[in-house]
Amino acid sequence: MVDVAIRKSALSGRHGGSAAVRLTPAPAASRLALRAPAESLKALSSALGVTIPDAPKTSGHKDGRSALWLGPDEWLVIDESGADLMGAFSGADVLQSATDVSHRNVGIIVSGPGAEVTLLAGCPQDLSIGAFPVGTCSRTLFGKAEVVLFRTEDHTFRIECWRSFSDYVFGLLAEAAGDAGH
Repeated sequence: MVDVAIRKSALSGRHGGSAAVRLTPAPAASRLALRAPAESLKALSSALGVTIPDAPKTSGHKDGRSALWLGPDEWLVIDESGADLMGAFSGADVLQSATDVSHRNVGIIVSGPGAEVTLLAGCPQDLSIGAFPVGTCSRTLFGKAEVVLFRTEDHTFRIECWRSFSDYVFGLLAEAAGDAGH
C-alpha cells in the first residue's frame, strides 16, 4: 500500500435535497486521469479489472471501480475500494499516461425521482433515461463549472467536479433540488 495524504472532503458533512431528491457527498474514492491509444486498451483493461470503454459516453464498471470515457484517448477511473490504482497500471507494459487526481476531484451523488430535473437546472444535455441511460457518462457543464456526469442507476447520478468548484456545484444543486421538490 502506498502512503497517501488523507484530506478532509471539501463537502464533509454537507447534505441537501428535498422530498424528491437527495444530495450527498460521494464516498471516498481514488481517481486517475488516464490517457492511452486504442491499442493499449486491452492490456490496461486487464490490469484494471474493468473494461475500458472505447465508445463515446460509455463506461465500464465492476466491484466499485468505474472507467468513464471522456474522449477518444481519455478516461476518468474512479475506485471506491481503496485499491492502489497507480500500482494496477504500473505492470501494464503499454503506452499510457496515468495521473492520480484523487485530491483534485470531489464526487456528489444526486438521487431520487427528482434527480434528473435537479440536474437539468444547470446542465444543457438531454438527461432522460432514453437519451442518457444507466452507465452513460459525459464531461459537460453544470452552471458555470465543468463536471463529469455519470448515471449509475435509473434515478441516481454521480457528479465529479474539481474541489475548487465543489461548493458552487453543491449550492446550485441544493437550490435546484428545492425547486424539484415542488
